[in-house]
Amino acid sequence: MKALLGWSPTRGSGGLAMPATAARSVALAFISAFVLSGCGESNSARQNDPPPPSVTVSEPLRRTVTEWDEFTGRFQAIDHVSIRPRVSGYLQSAHFQEGTMVKKGDLLFVIDPRPYEAAAEEAQGQLQTAQAQVTFASRDLERAVELSRTQALSQQMLDQRRQALQSAEAAVITAEGTLKRAKLDVEFTQVVSPIDGRIGRKLVTEGNLITGGDTGATVLTTVVSLDPIYFYFNIDEQTYLKNTRLRLADPPPMSHDNANPVHVALPDDTEFPHEGRMDWIDNELDQGTGTLRGRALLPNPQLRFSPGQFGRVRLLGSAPYEALLLPDTAIGSDQSRKIVYVVGADNVVDVREVKLGRLDEGLRIVREGLKPDDQVVISGLQRVRAGARVTPTRKPIAETIAAGGRP
Repeated sequence: MKALLGWSPTRGSGGLAMPATAARSVALAFISAFVLSGCGESNSARQNDPPPPSVTVSEPLRRTVTEWDEFTGRFQAIDHVSIRPRVSGYLQSAHFQEGTMVKKGDLLFVIDPRPYEAAAEEAQGQLQTAQAQVTFASRDLERAVELSRTQALSQQMLDQRRQALQSAEAAVITAEGTLKRAKLDVEFTQVVSPIDGRIGRKLVTEGNLITGGDTGATVLTTVVSLDPIYFYFNIDEQTYLKNTRLRLADPPPMSHDNANPVHVALPDDTEFPHEGRMDWIDNELDQGTGTLRGRALLPNPQLRFSPGQFGRVRLLGSAPYEALLLPDTAIGSDQSRKIVYVVGADNVVDVREVKLGRLDEGLRIVREGLKPDDQVVISGLQRVRAGARVTPTRKPIAETIAAGGRP
């Protein structure tokens, strides 16, 4: 190194000494080459760094929304009738097709009417006999009255004639009642549908002896009404308290006395397309479950709903308010937290924890954690991390929805 800096050794071994100026030039050239080599490697490394990732950002969509509470329940017929005979006898015929719709008054079954027709004829004869007794007693009383005027008949005999007429008239009333009951029994041999609805299967075939009456009567089939139809569900106590506060608000967005709207979805529905109204709510909570029984009434002209069918119902859950909304694709998860990525003015990504609400027309309500002017990453979440720099492209959520696409 001393030689490079200009130190020249003495002659020896036949060698020649290098001039000091030449040695200094060689040293400077060597140092320059080393420095330039290091700078080139640094510039090359910087040129190979990847550019910041491109992401799509947007401000949260601001919109007036009304929240709904969802519950599960089942449909139930308004009218459910077990068809039972009022008279006993042998089942003669059935006049319906199982599983079809029937109207009120349609003939369903016929019980052998002959025993009851005979009883009706007998009652008719008893009535005529009683009426003849009235005619005879009336004439006998008239004769007794004439005789009593000439004192040819005692007062006691006259009273007996009057009592005989009254007894005959009472017998007519009894016979008329017996005849009416006999005619009703004949009428009851024809079993008709008491309501409009869908009839079930035939539980008893022709030729069997069936039992009628008020107790122990044979069930022949069932009929259930379908249009309109009830939907029963249970409301939890927290929702009940929230709805009570809404009802007491000024002005109230909902009324306990008015029929509030409901929307129902079947298991294969993605939305809640079937609209109805609240019909009834129980007057006390179940102490065992802490729930309140509710009922909605829905029209069913196309017979889309059947009793016993499962469904979901939405109830009015809040007054209208202005909310911030994001697509679900803009929301990530960090263990138990829900997060979004917000791009600052220097294009550096920041992580925000958010509290989410329900979906509203395909967008998620953000209750807490965002401001209306935040630039949220709505596409490209897999390419960003906290503290990294990105290249943002602004695309409003409303434009994405209007174009029918996803962010």
